[in-house]
Amino acid sequence: MSILQRYFAVNILQAVAFVAVAFLALISFMDLTAELPSVGKGGYEFEHALMYVLLLVPGNVYQVMPVAALIGTIYTMAQFASSSEFTIMRASSMSTRMAAWMLFKVGIVLVLITFVFGELITPRTAPLAERVRLAAKGSTMSGEFRSGMWTKDSIHAEGVKGPVIGTRFFNVRQVRSDGQLVDVRLYEFDANMRMRALITANGGSYRGNNTWRLTGVTETMFTNSRVLPAPGAPVPQGQSVAATFGQETSAVATRKLDSLDLASEITPKILSVSRSDPERMSANELAVYTRHLAENRQETGRFKVAFWKKLIDPLSILVLMALALPFAYLHTRSGGVSLKIFVGIMIGVGFLLLNALFSNLGVLTALPAFFTAAAPSLLFLLLAIGALMWVERH
Repeated sequence: MSILQRYFAVNILQAVAFVAVAFLALISFMDLTAELPSVGKGGYEFEHALMYVLLLVPGNVYQVMPVAALIGTIYTMAQFASSSEFTIMRASSMSTRMAAWMLFKVGIVLVLITFVFGELITPRTAPLAERVRLAAKGSTMSGEFRSGMWTKDSIHAEGVKGPVIGTRFFNVRQVRSDGQLVDVRLYEFDANMRMRALITANGGSYRGNNTWRLTGVTETMFTNSRVLPAPGAPVPQGQSVAATFGQETSAVATRKLDSLDLASEITPKILSVSRSDPERMSANELAVYTRHLAENRQETGRFKVAFWKKLIDPLSILVLMALALPFAYLHTRSGGVSLKIFVGIMIGVGFLLLNALFSNLGVLTALPAFFTAAAPSLLFLLLAIGALMWVERH
């Protein structure tokens, strides 16, 4: 690494770290303030709130890093301009392309750091933060509805690998912090969407290999969901499930079981991500859950947009740092360092607002998920190229 490259890297990384710490301190203070009304209720004490906020910090790092990179780079470039260091560098044969290449190499380091926080650390600390919070309160996790969490599953002829012969709606009233299910209801339909079974259970636990062990089970079978015997003949025990019906009947059969093993595509991983904020999920988790939703013919737009944002947002650091480079060409008479930092903050806020706008447009409209995730970065890249061309000519 050349002396000039090292000088660029040290100054920019120090400025970015300072800005990131300032943003993280502000966000953490706001998160802690939001938790204070809950302190003292149940077993939730101040140390639990503090631990919860600290576990959210890695996710906040991922969120603030692009803006911190922009402001930190603008500050460094403005400092170089105000002390005429950049002018000396240019007089020593440093071209705009060389400066951009040095910024690019520093930006790659920041992109890798952001990827590590977004893909490896946040997906582990965010669920842990929620478990700490709920365990301290002595409460459980539940879905977004008063009836609990709902998800859709496919019924296969053999475990989870055979042909699809029906659909199952999976309703869990509560999911405990240790992964145990409470008050489970399963509504099973055949390929023609006619109800064939209703299964209720007091609880359930995951046994691995796509198998759930349900306890305290009541199983209600609708005989029109099975191959019907001749009129007047009894229904054989263990009758196989059929995808079509020869006739309709309203007869039902109910049995109670101490336990029942259920083969399902639903896993604790899918349950955990189904109630998680997509912004705090890894790209791998988003890909798995999006595929599950697609296979069950459910809406995937929100998670597709979140998946592409997870891949593209860290790369926006490079775009924003390129946008900061023209500030090195502006001398002190074009505005002091404080003014340039203020402009940088406004640019960062504009990027965040535009990013959020396109994310919502991707969910509400038929725009491709990749386009809605990449559009803000592409627009700011064009702005950076235009700004560099302008300062070169002037």
